[in-house]
Amino acid sequence: MNVAGRNVVVTGGASGIGAALARRFAHAGARRVIVVDRDLGAAQAVADEVDGVAEAVDVTDPAAVNGLVERTIARDEQIDLFCSNAGIATGVGLDDPGDAWHRAFEVNTMAHVYAARAVLPGMLERGTGYLLQTASAAGLLTSPADAPYAVSKHGAVAFAEWLAVTYGGRGIGVSVLCPMGVATPLLMDPLAAGEPGAQAVAASGEIITPEQVAETVLTGLAEERFLILPHPQVGTFWAQKASDPDRWLAGMRRLLDRP
Repeated sequence: MNVAGRNVVVTGGASGIGAALARRFAHAGARRVIVVDRDLGAAQAVADEVDGVAEAVDVTDPAAVNGLVERTIARDEQIDLFCSNAGIATGVGLDDPGDAWHRAFEVNTMAHVYAARAVLPGMLERGTGYLLQTASAAGLLTSPADAPYAVSKHGAVAFAEWLAVTYGGRGIGVSVLCPMGVATPLLMDPLAAGEPGAQAVAASGEIITPEQVAETVLTGLAEERFLILPHPQVGTFWAQKASDPDRWLAGMRRLLDRP
């Protein structure tokens, strides 16, 4: 997947990794970047930077996602790369004072499903297209102190795997992005508050910038890698987890217990 000359949709595109992706794709020569976010003003600011199009869409609303795809195809003929990037953290465990579990699954897992349902028919008709789905290292490992995040991100990885198996032989590329610590409010706010889960993430490796993530994504797409890992050590941790789950779990407990 070379983004030059391609039409690219980025959800969660108004800030963080999404905004960095939009800027990097534009710099790499994308024909059109559609910046999607619930906050239209913030999406428009990024779209103005990249000479793109801003869309206000709730990615948990299937009808709204269908409308986004229909409008984009009507204007630009096709969507070549759909980046389903929006995500949320919750900071809760079993005790959920509201609907954090439901909301996490809607944004972190089901939004990928709604996007694929909407965009795949056109891609399959052409016999080509690419899906980039932002999950997290938590989707391969775990996320201490945020159970809904960990579980819903595992769901996102599992769905990306299913898509790659089911449609990979029909011209559809699928990559899943699994970063660890990235300097966005999703991590930095709980880290500043001293939350144990965020501290465990910070202790596991370097906190990188969204721009570094975007650069890794561009390389991963060019190589059409399924797993895009801005923190290479995540692959090592994942292999260790698979080879000896009990030892890995014990190590995670020690990491969480650090002062």
